[in-house]
Amino acid sequence: MNQSLSSLARLTLRQLRRVASDLGVALYSRKSKDELLDAISHQQEFSAGEKRVETAINLAEIESNLGEAPLPLPETRVVFLPRDPQWAYVFWEISADSRRSAESAGARQLCLRVSDVTGLHDGSTHPHTLQEVVVDAGTSEWYLPVPLSDRDYRVELGYRLADGGWFSLAYSAVARVPAMHPSEQILDQFVPFSLEAAPTTLPAPAESADNNLHERLYQTATVRWRRLGRGSEAFHEMEDSGAEARGLSDSGAGRWASGRSESGIGGVAPRKRSFWLVADAELIVYGATDPAATLTIGEETVPLSADGTFRVQVPFRDGQQLYPIKAVAADGEQSRNITLEFQRVTPEDNSNTPEQAKAEWF
Repeated sequence: MNQSLSSLARLTLRQLRRVASDLGVALYSRKSKDELLDAISHQQEFSAGEKRVETAINLAEIESNLGEAPLPLPETRVVFLPRDPQWAYVFWEISADSRRSAESAGARQLCLRVSDVTGLHDGSTHPHTLQEVVVDAGTSEWYLPVPLSDRDYRVELGYRLADGGWFSLAYSAVARVPAMHPSEQILDQFVPFSLEAAPTTLPAPAESADNNLHERLYQTATVRWRRLGRGSEAFHEMEDSGAEARGLSDSGAGRWASGRSESGIGGVAPRKRSFWLVADAELIVYGATDPAATLTIGEETVPLSADGTFRVQVPFRDGQQLYPIKAVAADGEQSRNITLEFQRVTPEDNSNTPEQAKAEWF
């Protein structure tokens, strides 16, 4: 019980005597109100002093019973922190036990191993991406050059042994290195390709709301170069005209390709098998302009995304292709243009579909 002097002065004589009795004030029944106020005030101060002394004694006893606080045991760890698309900061700690174990195994050089683990979640790494960097044994931090931005990496801390082996100490968590530039990926419907369908060339995009824009763009880009022909087709015609004269089969292999006669006699049991190959290419034209602008490629208007980007896929067949791209501002007073020229040549084409494949001796 601890009340201020002002609050005690508002109490009646009987209430003060009750407070004095609780505090253990001697002869409280014979004292006047002023005397009781003084006695109660002194008694409260005395009780508070005793409590402070008792608390200090208890704390001293507790501290005396406590021993020295144990220091946290050091652990071996390595932390990988990408700094920018080209550099990363790595720091590590090596416990005394780990260091002794490495020394007993024949540790020679402290190294960091950087691995590309993009898209992998089973602890494995992409082949041929491991890079080993020798670091100073007396340091605990290092700046590493990043092989390629916009990828996931993991760092392993360890020692290169005298016999050429490796002693691993710790792995870092996987961290993503930021991309060098803003992503240029734009949502688009890519052409599905199934080998079961076995087309001679990759299938063209399905006709959609753009009314087969991709094919029309290609036709426009190649109209002036028709006289050159389509290299792979011209090559086929030339090849086919002389194939029979040279004794070649449809797959380009002659009768004596494997050293056997037509009947298969040649010291090795004859075998007959059909084989096929399908391959082609596409061209992706992309870019961006003011979302309110009008974009044309040749004479065709190309729709823009909400952010002004565009991306079209067109066939990339043999021959020369020109894509004049022009953007006109919404007010029609400003314009920008660029012309892209592409040339594809197929110097050799020995491909065929499964339907065209013929059984051959080999």
